[in-house]
Amino acid sequence: MSDHSDERATMIAAGDLQEFAPRGREHCRRHPSALTLQLRRLQPASELCSSDGAAGLVGSLREVTIHERQRESWQLRKGVSDVGEDVDYDEELYVASNMVIWTKGSKNQASAVYKAFTVDSPVLQALWCDFTIPQEKSEKADVSDSDEIVEKCICILQNSCINVHSIEGKDYIAALPFQVANVWPTKYGLLFERSSSSHEVPPSPPREPLPTMFSMLHPLDEITPLICKSGGVFGSARVQYVADYTLRIVFLNAEPSIVMTYDTVQSLHTVWALRRVKPEEQNTVLKFSEQMGTPQHVATSSSLTAHLRSLSKGDSPVGSPFQNYSSIHSQSRSVSSPSMQSRSPSISNMAALSRSHSPALGVHSFSGVQRFNFSSNAQSPKRHSITHSPNSTSSDSFLIPETEPIIPELCIDHLWTETVTNMREKNSQASKVFITTDLCGQKFLCFLVESQLQLRCVKFQESNDKSQLIFGSVTNIQAKDAAPVQGIDTLLVLEGSGNLVLYSGVVRVGKVFIPGLPAPSLTMSNQMPRPSTPLDSVSTPSKPLNKHLGPLEEGVLLSPVPELRDSSKLHDSTYVEDCTFQQLGTFIHALRDPVHNRVTLELSNNTMVRITIPEIATSELVKRCLQGVKAILPKEIAVQMLVKWYNAYNAPGGPSYHSEWNLFVTCLMNMMGYNTERLSWTRNLDFEGSLSPVIAPKKARPSETGSDEDWEYLLSSDYHRNFESHPVAKALQLDPLEVSAPKDDFSQSLSLDSSTLLFTHIPAIFFVLHLIYEELKLNSLMGEGIRSLVVLLIQLARDLKLEAYIDYYYRDYPALVKTSRQTCIIDQVQTGFMHHPSFFSAEPPSIFQWLSSCLKGERVQPYPYLPGICERSKLVVLSVALYILGDESAVSNEASHYLYKITSGQRKQQIEPDDYRCSFRHSTSVSSLAEKLVIWMTNVGFTLRDLESLPFGVALPIRDAIYYCREQPASDWPEAVCLLIGRQDLSKQACEGNLQKGKSSVGPVLSSDIPSGTESEEDEDGMNDMNEEVMSLIWSEDLRVQEVRRLLQSARPVRVNVVQMPEASDHEYIEEKENRLLQLCQRTMALPVGRGMFTLFSYHPVPTEQLPIPKLNLTGRAPPRNTTVDLNSGNIDVPPNMACWASFHNGVAAGLKIAPASQIDSAWIVYNKPKIAELANEYAGFLMALGLNGHLTKLATLNIHDYLTKGHEMTSIGLLLGVSAAKLGTMDMAITRLLSIHIPALLPPTSTELDVPHNVQVAAVIGIGLVYQGTAHRHTAEVLLAEIGRPPGPEMEYCTDRESYSLASGLALGMVCLGHGSNLIGMSDLNVPEQLYQYMVGGHRRFQAGMHREKHKSPSYQIKEGDTINVDVTCPGATLALAMIYLKTNNRSIADWLQAPDTMYLLDFVKPEFLLLRTLARCLILWDDILPNSKWVNSNVPQIIRENSISLHATELPSSEDLSLETLAQAHVYIIAGACLSLGFRFAGSENLAAFKCLYKYATDFLKCLSAPTASITGHYNLETCLSVLLLSLAMVMAGSGNLKVLQLCRFMHKKTGGEMNYGFHLAHHMALGLLFLGGGRYSLSTSNSSIAALLCALYPHFPVHSTDNRYHLQALRHLYVLAAEPRLLTPVDVDSNTPCYALIEVTYKGTQWYAEATEELMAPTLLPELHLLKQIRVKGPRYWELLIDLSKGTNHLKSILSKGGVLYVKLRAGQLSYKEDPMGWRSLLAQTVTHRNSEARAFKPEAISAFTSDPALFSFADYFCKPTVNMGQKQEILDLFSSILYECVTQENPEMLPTYIAIDQAVRRLERREMSETFELWQIKLVLEFFSSRSHQERMSRNPNRGLFMNSEFLPVMKCTIDNTLDQWLEAGGDVCLHSYLSGQPTEESQLSMLACFLIYHSVPTPGQLAAGGLEGSTNFSELLLKFKQWNMPVRALLRLAPLLLRNPQSMVL
Repeated sequence: MSDHSDERATMIAAGDLQEFAPRGREHCRRHPSALTLQLRRLQPASELCSSDGAAGLVGSLREVTIHERQRESWQLRKGVSDVGEDVDYDEELYVASNMVIWTKGSKNQASAVYKAFTVDSPVLQALWCDFTIPQEKSEKADVSDSDEIVEKCICILQNSCINVHSIEGKDYIAALPFQVANVWPTKYGLLFERSSSSHEVPPSPPREPLPTMFSMLHPLDEITPLICKSGGVFGSARVQYVADYTLRIVFLNAEPSIVMTYDTVQSLHTVWALRRVKPEEQNTVLKFSEQMGTPQHVATSSSLTAHLRSLSKGDSPVGSPFQNYSSIHSQSRSVSSPSMQSRSPSISNMAALSRSHSPALGVHSFSGVQRFNFSSNAQSPKRHSITHSPNSTSSDSFLIPETEPIIPELCIDHLWTETVTNMREKNSQASKVFITTDLCGQKFLCFLVESQLQLRCVKFQESNDKSQLIFGSVTNIQAKDAAPVQGIDTLLVLEGSGNLVLYSGVVRVGKVFIPGLPAPSLTMSNQMPRPSTPLDSVSTPSKPLNKHLGPLEEGVLLSPVPELRDSSKLHDSTYVEDCTFQQLGTFIHALRDPVHNRVTLELSNNTMVRITIPEIATSELVKRCLQGVKAILPKEIAVQMLVKWYNAYNAPGGPSYHSEWNLFVTCLMNMMGYNTERLSWTRNLDFEGSLSPVIAPKKARPSETGSDEDWEYLLSSDYHRNFESHPVAKALQLDPLEVSAPKDDFSQSLSLDSSTLLFTHIPAIFFVLHLIYEELKLNSLMGEGIRSLVVLLIQLARDLKLEAYIDYYYRDYPALVKTSRQTCIIDQVQTGFMHHPSFFSAEPPSIFQWLSSCLKGERVQPYPYLPGICERSKLVVLSVALYILGDESAVSNEASHYLYKITSGQRKQQIEPDDYRCSFRHSTSVSSLAEKLVIWMTNVGFTLRDLESLPFGVALPIRDAIYYCREQPASDWPEAVCLLIGRQDLSKQACEGNLQKGKSSVGPVLSSDIPSGTESEEDEDGMNDMNEEVMSLIWSEDLRVQEVRRLLQSARPVRVNVVQMPEASDHEYIEEKENRLLQLCQRTMALPVGRGMFTLFSYHPVPTEQLPIPKLNLTGRAPPRNTTVDLNSGNIDVPPNMACWASFHNGVAAGLKIAPASQIDSAWIVYNKPKIAELANEYAGFLMALGLNGHLTKLATLNIHDYLTKGHEMTSIGLLLGVSAAKLGTMDMAITRLLSIHIPALLPPTSTELDVPHNVQVAAVIGIGLVYQGTAHRHTAEVLLAEIGRPPGPEMEYCTDRESYSLASGLALGMVCLGHGSNLIGMSDLNVPEQLYQYMVGGHRRFQAGMHREKHKSPSYQIKEGDTINVDVTCPGATLALAMIYLKTNNRSIADWLQAPDTMYLLDFVKPEFLLLRTLARCLILWDDILPNSKWVNSNVPQIIRENSISLHATELPSSEDLSLETLAQAHVYIIAGACLSLGFRFAGSENLAAFKCLYKYATDFLKCLSAPTASITGHYNLETCLSVLLLSLAMVMAGSGNLKVLQLCRFMHKKTGGEMNYGFHLAHHMALGLLFLGGGRYSLSTSNSSIAALLCALYPHFPVHSTDNRYHLQALRHLYVLAAEPRLLTPVDVDSNTPCYALIEVTYKGTQWYAEATEELMAPTLLPELHLLKQIRVKGPRYWELLIDLSKGTNHLKSILSKGGVLYVKLRAGQLSYKEDPMGWRSLLAQTVTHRNSEARAFKPEAISAFTSDPALFSFADYFCKPTVNMGQKQEILDLFSSILYECVTQENPEMLPTYIAIDQAVRRLERREMSETFELWQIKLVLEFFSSRSHQERMSRNPNRGLFMNSEFLPVMKCTIDNTLDQWLEAGGDVCLHSYLSGQPTEESQLSMLACFLIYHSVPTPGQLAAGGLEGSTNFSELLLKFKQWNMPVRALLRLAPLLLRNPQSMVL
């Protein structure tokens, strides 16, 4: 070997040399420069977000000079992707003057500027930092995960502030209260080092220095000081602020979270752990004074607090006026009360400090200030009780709140300090620190001390309980510079001589050779003495390895580790090399920016070069083997082994990918002591011509002729062997060529060199490689690797004389074993050296054998596995243990009784907890083993791709479990599980669950259904954003939706059809037309409320466009000439402001279209504000609507204030109601203040009387009810109770519309105490029910308590009311308040108060209308008594009325003198209406048939009544009111269902426009119509307490007389129905086509007191009943895959589906058509094929497959493998087979079994042809057969007989039979001889080897060794054999075949 190649043997070739320049530099040149910024400075300062106060000229001058000097810096990091996948590019952060440029890119990806920031003052530092936001701080409180959100940010440090920009686009600016020397990103946030200025040298004794390190955990948090906890001398840890200005941070790391500091005085480095503060430590620091009692500590926290606070106050214009006061008094007070001092500021000398530190602190003051100033306004009452003197009061109350101490948030714990040596230099601060891992995973903290040219490495590791880090000793490496190479766990060291050397930890790997840079070491060092062969220098056991590993003294220039050459000789030449190096000009000057495995070299000529350090291995196989060997060897040996391999593999001009394995084998065997030159098969390993430095094959001869040796070389090569076993060779019947045995092979036996590195570990390495071999068998993609590996294993097994293993490999690869014969002798002495590990087993562990035993139900030994390497083996073992053996504890945590963990010899067999604890999040829903298995596999990250690469026999049990789960999945499994079991419908559902909803609820909205002609005129009616697709599925038979649109549109002129009478003049005719139009307009104005219900939540607005509000059209068109009729012509009197409320309703309707899930912000709401004053009412309605759908919470408080100060009445009403509805039941203080301003009763009695419009007061009162709903808040309830009976005031106030105010107070009181009944805590003294009863029936007014009594004393000048209660005003509110307080409580005593009077005398005292309310209230209290039949309705009518009243059908009047018929008749209709309304509430949204029939009957009765002659007695108005109430009740029951009968009633009422029909009735009828089609059929009503309260407000049964009438009830409240609407439409969506479809669902109700548990079938899309009534919902087969949503575990899952548009993904089963295409189910393919099941039908036409599956792979399979072609011949049979297999797979819906079927078929065919060169597939078939005959499978089948067939019952027996026949034929044809010679241990003939192996595997024949040990010799008959073979569990059928050979005489078979 020439010297040259040996020199290169220790060189490592670096790859990809590339010139490097920071990418930001180029961009910087093109970026707008600082000059443009100066122009910006001339603008007014308010427009700048500058945080630098000293803007003026000085600033700009300073900037220019900096710009000229151009200080630049940059840092790189590994690319971080958003998703978290592994990306391979660098990110660079480049800083120059005041620009920061962030780029991404790599050498093979274009670089791109990601962000560029320009700030106003020079950037001192820029860095990446991740802040974690605890959940309370983040805005989205509804995020379900409790984890913290991580905000990825970039921080830019300037002189006086720090800018933080997050990737999401949030910007923060935090002012800095001191000069910052350095910022460090930590795991928790930022860490600041305060720069210590000169005049801060040790301060005067009484004052302790200020802290020097501060932390900021989030840009919005305060900057808080850091505390440190260091062990004291006597072990008592002391906690204090970090105030030592001699400590400098030199390094900070996030994972593990450590800080390294340098003490400038002692010149020592120290390592600290950084963590969050524990509460007790906070207290210790804050209570310093109590602890220590020394004055010096007293000042610390206070002066610090003061320092920070004074900065924030002193320079800001809003400073506290008491600031100076406090500083004067601070000294005097510090004497008197030390405890006070610790919390108060002393600003005496701080102010000076602060100004010197930050010359220009803007108004962006310290974020903490506001909260302190804020708290000084609201003094807590407690403080006054402790005051002693007036003097102390003032100082306390102002000082205490301001000086709340700053609580520290991070703490550092002392971990390690380097040892003190005598020769420390002063400035030995580390210039570079990093953490590196060596090749064996040990961690080192390395710091480079440049002044001594040393790299010091400290090894550290986590303690066993993971709580702390333990540091080891220091090792010094001579170095000028160093950088870690994380990608391959090494570090690069630049030695003083200029050589680049690679180290792993502290072990030298070798020099790095950089192509393109001259390597001086080659020029002069050839004279160095060389060892003769590379093997000499390997240290033998006699030279202990560790001799160099101890800590070396400094100054000795030894490398700490032996290399391949002798290290002492190497360093003699250092001086020589140095000289040559300097002459060459360019040498490496420094290293920087290491990322992954790339690093930049700075050269001496100021250029930079980026190089890549090569990987340790690229081929998967070599990586696995290295990992395994590494895991098993002691660490030092492992590192050396890896170092040698790395040198061999990465030598300059090293091997290519293919020969990597060959190189590895050679290298490994050399290290084990083999002479690979002499061993035939390794000698012939092909290195593809590269002269490898480790092993040089024969030198290439110059002769062109070739020789015999070349031919032999070819014959014995890998290539030839592969060719021989190739099927083609068999097909061509080539004779195997005889290889003439090479001459020197057997002449002398080869021996091993026992002194090599790995010799003693051969058995351990062999065993590990065997386990890797077993692991690779479980990956069908690694076939080639297995074959390579088995050759090596066979060699080792032969040499270790392990017969069992040789036999085992022979059975696996019969063709490979026969080719290699050469053994190496290991003599006995050497064997003694070998270290046989404890885990080595004589029987080869076999994963297939283990599974087979499990399936047969035999006892199994634990299977050995290597953690981290044999992960598949572990997975397969555990899944089989779980699924086949049924052991659920197998996967729960520690799988010790099935697995046996192998670790290297030195480490104790500690049982480390598994990396992944499989936490069953869904433990409740896991019922069967199959489900457990599938969920466990997903948790450990097993995916479909992994499953596909498992061999088919091993995968079968898993596939069986998956097949089982696919049939009956749970709906709440996570997405990954659904993907694994192949249910796209479920995985899409789970995936949608995590995404934000897009534009439309389901797929694209199909608007093409409407012909374009009508489109143009319909587009403005406000109803064109409905989801046509779903509605056309719900109501498919008719056009009712179009009809509803027609009835509800208010944007087009109405038809005014008036016939001109002959006697009428033209003028009269015009007047008549206009009067008619006025009547019609009453109806038009009532339409928007209904339209709002119909279009509820149907639209997602575009944030850049205004919301389209359809105009309210109050004109008409008169036929025949279509002339326009207008009300403004002045011919008739039109009421003023007539359309004012109508346009308000129109705005609400438009706003309610916006879905709650839309993305809306404050700016968009303001952007919609109209320019024209006429539209203000619409905008007011729009605001209310935004409140109802929850978007108003996004409106900024400033804007709310802005709107309210305008004083526009409507806007105030809309805004107050909207804001309150959005904050329903939250008791929000800000909103309460907002509302209280508008309610005089909630203001203090002395306050100024504000002139609040009456309607606004009403809205505010209802608002209070909404905000405090259900809270039973005492003060609110008290005020509202009094307000019900608010008397009219002395002046004009409170005189008009008193009824609506009283009603509002009653409703609000009811809401506040909603459903609390008699449990009103702490309100018993208010006597709420009694007071309400008095309001209801009248009586003397009570004395008014409370602060407003003055107002109620003087009588009104307007209204004579006396001192009795005016029942007409107070009754409705009080009645409804009682109803709501006692809602659903079934309280009889209260209900009896509400009973209708049963004597004529009493009846005369009650308004008939109030009877309706009383009946309603009584029924709502007795909720459970309501029954849906007319008998119950009539039972509410008192006796006297029932006997004497006219029945609703009577035609003539009964005569009676003493009774007032009118009173009775009116009372009768109102009581019935009240009972019916309560029926509507009870069954709201239920579509209850009985309730519907009952209500429909009464509605038609009332209709008849209207036209009966008796109508005049009852009064038309009363009948119309009752009819409207009934219509509303009907609509409530049928809400959202679009019932046709109710629609017809509504349409009939729509047409009635004359006579008594006023605005209010139209309003009621169209509200009924809207409820019927609520949200386009997607919404329904709920019957929760809160919903009933909202509906009571919205459907209050007294309707306005005209459009501006708010006397009895505020019209705006009609929209509160939104609070009762809930999405309940379930829409099945076909997952393949993504369109809505029909599906049959089965709903199971829970049992209740009225009915038992029941199921009902519905055809979805359908409205579901209320969820709390349901037990479960399932999608029923047979057309769709079944799917169960179990509601007994909670309704959240279903709620989230419904709120996202109700989309439930379903998947059609194979061969089924959807209900739309095939309503009766007669056309499905299965129906056709099942009818005549003959052979032709089975081989179905491939074209038909599209009906069965949507999988393109199956289409292609049908296309290529099942289509008959011309002249098929024998292929026809295969085609038929494939067709029937395909048919089987798609009809049984397990297409994933297709490859399994085909693989089995192919394997059996190969066996028949006797071409099986490896028995791998036979094993799989055997496992398949064993699985189907296993007990667990049989039990499953018997438990679940109707389950689909997993594999065709006819296929397997046929295959099994074929295999049996083939093997039996072989036995008869001479195989028995072969078998016999095998069993008796004699050699067999080669041609039979393959078939013999197949026979042995298939029949599980024991090895000859086992047979010999079993003592079978003397057996004479079969029964003896049976007994003796029992131990090997050999099947009887196999034994029958062996018996003749074993017994020698076949006759004795007959027993």
